[in-house]
Amino acid sequence: MDIQGVVAEGFEPVRDAFVRNFEVLGDRGAAVAVYRDGRKVVDLWGGTKDADGGEPWTEDTAQVVRSATKGVAAAVPLLLHQRGLLDLAAPVGSYWPEFTTGGKDKVLVRDLLAHRAGVPALDRGLTAAEAADGVSGARAVAAQRPFWEPGSEHGYHAQTYSWLLSELVLRATGRTLGSVLAEEIAEPLGLDFWIGLPQDQAHRVGRVAPVDPPASAGLLKTRPRRNVSEAYADPHSLTRRAFAAIDPMPDENAPAYRAAELPASAGIGTARALARFYGATIGVVEDGARIFTPETTALADRELSAGPDRVLVVNTRFGPGYMLHGPASPLLSPASFGHPGRGGSLAFADPEAGIGFGYVTNALAKSVTADPRAQALVRALRSATA
Repeated sequence: MDIQGVVAEGFEPVRDAFVRNFEVLGDRGAAVAVYRDGRKVVDLWGGTKDADGGEPWTEDTAQVVRSATKGVAAAVPLLLHQRGLLDLAAPVGSYWPEFTTGGKDKVLVRDLLAHRAGVPALDRGLTAAEAADGVSGARAVAAQRPFWEPGSEHGYHAQTYSWLLSELVLRATGRTLGSVLAEEIAEPLGLDFWIGLPQDQAHRVGRVAPVDPPASAGLLKTRPRRNVSEAYADPHSLTRRAFAAIDPMPDENAPAYRAAELPASAGIGTARALARFYGATIGVVEDGARIFTPETTALADRELSAGPDRVLVVNTRFGPGYMLHGPASPLLSPASFGHPGRGGSLAFADPEAGIGFGYVTNALAKSVTADPRAQALVRALRSATA
């Protein structure tokens, strides 16, 4: 495998793990990047731009990162809070009155961000066109009766998070989340990351495709617990319904889907952008740019939800928009905050180690929160920073 890019001295284990992902774990095209103390120390890419093609992955190739989008999107409400434009302790209804329908009047902004709003699924799934039109999703989650008493429990809002977060930001600012991200975060930091892909960047984005790990990967011995498997198999379970809030599942390679502002699942970017983004959430990166104040960084990894997840059927931990380190999604250390993307991608920050990490892939595996390729890279990074 011809791996391109650079690795700083001491971070060679990350390169070794990245190579092994192709040789043993079935990666087709991927990239990994790491910032430490604001300086880029890993920037690698290899394989093919398309999971089902032969054109090489280049330095500027970008990919759909699925739910790793959520962590980037969460920076928008936290930035608004930092500027005094959004109160995390306020009821969502104070910004979005229609949301109070069906017993959701006591949902706080922080509940919404931490998957405690009680609306991870819809009584009727939206079509891809409805999901992307900027109106139907917000109306649907506002009208939806909660599946549990809001604030009392948590459950992963896999798809509905798009419309919850988008509408909250729109009501608070009059601007779309994608535009705030572009103008206030991505452009100032020079990030190749979009929620709502511009047409002039479409040529850079590779095709994703589902893949099975090769038999040589030795992963067949690891099977999910029976209750987890049953939850994903049962079409009536809250698990299946949460992931089917867009029904049928959209074509993630379709131009219309990639252009849509869906902050739960349709962000597109490079590993370099993700690593730089997370580096800037915990401190100053190379040219003096940063996103959060130290006080906001402390908010980002503050635990708001922990324990049994009503949707993922495992124990999970969430801060305000970020998944936190735990058995379901191991990150670098208990101090880490970030978000995996179903199928492989992963990005996070670790304020104690000064790390910003990003991994993207076009080979979508069956993993949900702990992909073996991403975890191999995390273990290698942990050994390099020990």
